[in-house]
Amino acid sequence: MLQPVSVGEDEEAVRSARRAPSVRWALAGLSLSMLLSSLGTSIANVGLPTLAQAFTASFQEVQWIVLAYLLAITTLIVSVGRLGDITGRRRLLLAGIFLFTVASVLCGVAPTLWLLIAARAAQGIGAAIMMALTMAFVGETVPKAKTGSAMGLLGTMSAMGTALGPSLGGALISGPGWRAIFLVNAPLGILTFLLAHRCLPVDWREPKADRAGFDHVGTLLLALTLAAYALAMTMGRGSFGSLNIALLLAAAFGVGLFVRAEAGAASPLLRLAMFRDPGLSASLAMSALVSTVMMATLVVGPFYLSRTLGLDEALVGLALSVGPLVTALTGVPAGRIADRFGTQRMTVVGLIAMAAGSCVLSMTSATLGIAGYIAPIVVMTVGYAVFQTANNTAVMTDVWPDQRGVISGTLNLSRNLGLITGASVMGAVFALASATTDVATARPEAVATGMRITFAVAAVLIVVALTIAVGSRALSRYMSGEPR
Repeated sequence: MLQPVSVGEDEEAVRSARRAPSVRWALAGLSLSMLLSSLGTSIANVGLPTLAQAFTASFQEVQWIVLAYLLAITTLIVSVGRLGDITGRRRLLLAGIFLFTVASVLCGVAPTLWLLIAARAAQGIGAAIMMALTMAFVGETVPKAKTGSAMGLLGTMSAMGTALGPSLGGALISGPGWRAIFLVNAPLGILTFLLAHRCLPVDWREPKADRAGFDHVGTLLLALTLAAYALAMTMGRGSFGSLNIALLLAAAFGVGLFVRAEAGAASPLLRLAMFRDPGLSASLAMSALVSTVMMATLVVGPFYLSRTLGLDEALVGLALSVGPLVTALTGVPAGRIADRFGTQRMTVVGLIAMAAGSCVLSMTSATLGIAGYIAPIVVMTVGYAVFQTANNTAVMTDVWPDQRGVISGTLNLSRNLGLITGASVMGAVFALASATTDVATARPEAVATGMRITFAVAAVLIVVALTIAVGSRALSRYMSGEPR
């Protein structure tokens, strides 16, 4: 991993003084920040049918309520991480929480659909700042030996936000109405802002002459490239036409332009040399692969549970909440285990558990009922919690202090790209394996076959991630001269 600059005794004393506010209260503020950003993603999905009726709009139009939020996060998360490294992470995080809170209120009072979409985009910008800088702050607020536990807590809060969204959103829509699913963020946002303002360490200010500049060209190129890729993967509702291909070609062209611009930039957004580090590159690749696989559970699960097992909507929702709930319960223990046994070992253990769960799902029979589906899903999600905590800890523990924001943003980006890719690719695999043009009306046997083949593909992807984990570990040892 990238090694931090050596720190003298005087500077370490200053950092200890900056940690003077209670670590627990600082972690509480960071945890709420992570909870809000993930809640903002999941709580809006359940309201799309209601919003379509409220604004007399089509599904394609109201879908932009979700897409605007996700696009803002995906395109800006690396850039805002770098901006935090340059201008001060505390200052920018407070601005992000403030923007998220104000935008939530604007969403709740929006009189038209397109104003709601614009407010959701602003909310997504705030969420991008919160996601990128929350993990970056761990190195400044938590002792190094406790990094895994802190990362596990943040993973737990992210999973809680994902799990809480559908149930909380449904309750608010049936009670106060759809506007409440956005307004509920306001009091939580105010509390998060106050905790962060009171307890997070003050930014360490470098002399103005020593500060790096911000890479505007690289930021614009990366944002446009990521937007093209995200739109290519999400537009079309399952069909992949000429527009999707054109967007993918534009994204590929954008990557080339971005690499060229960064190679000649005086203060690049991303230092391309950091990708030569086998540990960091492997962690980013594994994060994307694992997120792609985890999205398969959300793509396949609803159809298998309803079409093949014949469960009603309430039971389907309950079954789908098992995964995020298990992740939430295992996040903190996974962090403690990573602190004790090491991140590399626990990364491999988590991937093995995910591979085992995927293999079982690829062979399960509908005659086993709901237990035959949930049991391997539990194994997969426990493995995911262990992997994610260990992988995030490995990346963020040994990193240059002035690169924490951009590295955290890049790590979050790899996860988001995996989720976006998984929704499209794994959905296409499921549809092809089910041998039908409309999975919603497919025969139960066809859906079961599609589920098994999709998770067989998922198992292959996890094996690839395992190979990367073992290979990068061996390469890191070779480069450092350690004995095998």
